Amino acid sequence: MTEEEGQGQAAVDGQARSRTDPGRDAHRAVAAVWRIESPRLVAGLARLVRDLDTAEELAQDALVAALEQWPREGVPRNPGAWLMTTAKRRAIDQIRRDETFARKLRLLAREQETGPGPADVEEAFARAEDPDAIEDDLLRLVFTACHPVLSQEARVALTLRLVGGLTTDEIARAYLVAEPTVAQRIVRAKRTLAKERVPFEVPYGPERAQRLASVLEVVYLVFNEGYSATAGDDWTRPALCEDALRLARVLAGLMPAEPEVHGLAALLEIQASRSAARGGAEPVLLADQDRRRWDMLLVRRGFAALARANAAARERGVAPGPYALQGAIAACHASALDPADTDWDRIAGLYRMLAARTGSPVVELNRAVAVGMARGPAAGLELADALADSGALEGYHLLPAVRADLLLRLGRAAEAREEFARAAESTRNNAERALLLRRSAQAGAEAEAGAKTEAGAKAEVEPAPEPGREAGKRATAAADNGVQPQGS
Repeated sequence: MTEEEGQGQAAVDGQARSRTDPGRDAHRAVAAVWRIESPRLVAGLARLVRDLDTAEELAQDALVAALEQWPREGVPRNPGAWLMTTAKRRAIDQIRRDETFARKLRLLAREQETGPGPADVEEAFARAEDPDAIEDDLLRLVFTACHPVLSQEARVALTLRLVGGLTTDEIARAYLVAEPTVAQRIVRAKRTLAKERVPFEVPYGPERAQRLASVLEVVYLVFNEGYSATAGDDWTRPALCEDALRLARVLAGLMPAEPEVHGLAALLEIQASRSAARGGAEPVLLADQDRRRWDMLLVRRGFAALARANAAARERGVAPGPYALQGAIAACHASALDPADTDWDRIAGLYRMLAARTGSPVVELNRAVAVGMARGPAAGLELADALADSGALEGYHLLPAVRADLLLRLGRAAEAREEFARAAESTRNNAERALLLRRSAQAGAEAEAGAKTEAGAKAEVEPAPEPGREAGKRATAAADNGVQPQGS
């Protein structure tokens, strides 16, 4: 056997062993369990030591122990409990022997009336394994990571890191930024929370509504970035959608009496149901999607969440909130198995209610689309033009894209071509830019076809133009008049 053949056989043997290697299976199990359990682990530890850095260090120590022991001893029956127990024991050992860690423990003295002291630290750690306490701790972690003292970017990064269980590298790749940038955001966020002495607790009373809005906004932003990427080559980033949907489901389980939590879950479930039909490298717009590819399980989950949102709102005696209204709009689309069956009148009405609640110009732009479908493109264009005149969406690429679509439906293809091109210049997503440029070219072709038709009709009632340069000018003028009516 030659050396090359020997190396090849060794590679084959290695691959065969890897398929049955219990060590590799254990490492995969550790990775899977860590993604699921790390938020609860960090949350439980953070409540006890009142310091996110320390809690993460303890959780990472438990992870290292799992990587060392599980390949040898096998995956335990309850991996999450094993990780918590290991972290608890290591924390107690450190507290007893490490003065540096003891100083961090004294942070608990800030809440002397309620916080456990060194004497009862064993009892406090024992409570960390109680299922109800774990869920409460996770809710505390969510509200802490999404605290309003943090910038929006910091809230997103910290939530994905602590609650989503993503690594800094995964967050960086999802948002197309350098890994050190994400790491710095997380470090600065933790420092800010410590500096501002943000309590590790669930807010109540009037503050709860404000803080909950911040939490839901973070999940919403993460999903939106996955659903329609801001920049880069990819039209979507499915992993971010999955992470946001998982967070929304966790929140719905933790806060079952909050209408807007269920409203957000409903919206994300239904929007995520379209993922397979929305295209990969090339975007597929809603009207062109093969609706047989929609995930009906997610649709049903979304409808159920929307029903819970409406029931919770009725029980509180309040109107549906912004997320529930958006969920209702998504449900209207999901109810139409054929685009022609879409209830655009109801969608326009829901957008009117949403605009009144939020005052958002982006919502008003979506209402323009719905009105254009329900009452004709001229009515929709009137709303879109008012937005353009206001300057509220200056630089927002979807404003010219919407105007272009409405103009095209009105037969004003040359104007539509320019608006599609303007939209393409404004977007930072390459897949979306390609789509808009393609639509611009199609509008240009329609404009040219309309110009030829207009010129032919004019030639039937007018003498043939004289040859030469002047004829070319007259033909061009006829084409322009044919696709740009007076008053446009």
